[in-house]
Amino acid sequence: MAKKRKHSESLPTVSVKKDDDAPERPKRTLMGWKDKKVTKESEVGSDHAVFRNKEKVLVTCSRRINFRYRHLMLNMVSLLPHCKKDNKVESRSSKGATLNELVELKGCSSSLFFECRKHKDLYLCMAKCPSGPSVKFLVNAMHTMEELKLTGNHLKGSRPILTFSSNFDKDVHWKLLKEMIIQIFGTPKEHRHSKPYHDHVFVFSIVDDHIWFRNYQISVPHNESDKVARGGLDKMTLIEVGPRFCLNPIKIFGGSFGGPTLYENPLYVSPNQIRALEKKQKAGKYSKKVKAKTRRKMHELSNPLEPDEFADMWKEQ
Repeated sequence: MAKKRKHSESLPTVSVKKDDDAPERPKRTLMGWKDKKVTKESEVGSDHAVFRNKEKVLVTCSRRINFRYRHLMLNMVSLLPHCKKDNKVESRSSKGATLNELVELKGCSSSLFFECRKHKDLYLCMAKCPSGPSVKFLVNAMHTMEELKLTGNHLKGSRPILTFSSNFDKDVHWKLLKEMIIQIFGTPKEHRHSKPYHDHVFVFSIVDDHIWFRNYQISVPHNESDKVARGGLDKMTLIEVGPRFCLNPIKIFGGSFGGPTLYENPLYVSPNQIRALEKKQKAGKYSKKVKAKTRRKMHELSNPLEPDEFADMWKEQ
């Protein structure tokens, strides 16, 4: 019978050394192959990390919003490729905390909240979350793309050129609004939903302490004879696309959807006060008519007419 071999008598295992020069297989991601060595070498070679704009904007509205205001919100969603649309939010006193939570859940850094009151008035809250600041606007002179039916047309997702009037450098609160508009409306470079070129312009101008918004397409002739040289702006034209709206700033808060008041517009008049004044004027017209009738009756009673001698002249006897 064969004897069992002891463990000590077993053959020694030969350890195979790994080749240190063999390259490690790169990992595959959704965006392609990812090579760690290339990324590490680029990071070591550069003194500081490359800044990448990861701005995302949450666009939502309140419940019981008017159809025109909802169309305006959808127009803004189509103009901002880096935005995320969410369900309607109940317009209550605690809507600020709800919106901050939604912004955090969606991974956004800014928010555009369209709030409709009394099915008539539209308010726009523009906020940087979660630390602030935030601005509340009253939207006036609003026209959607469907209403205007303009001839301009630009590609969806292309990056806009933001232009501002010189009035934005006049006061401190206008400078703050300009910076917020740049961060919210400016499409981040190399965003996955955006195109790498510019073919339209966002125009923000201040007239009568209101911010007026316009959207224009950059039209360039493509014929060989009329082809525009690089840097030549003589033959370029602007064609309006839409939408149009006017923003009347009400208050600027230090926090997100609240906090200390940094600026309050002294020229702002609530639309409720305007409607109340219009009702008073109409009521004043009616009261004037009633007073005029009573004055006429009192005048007739105090000054009766003398009897006419020829009143019964042609009366049949």
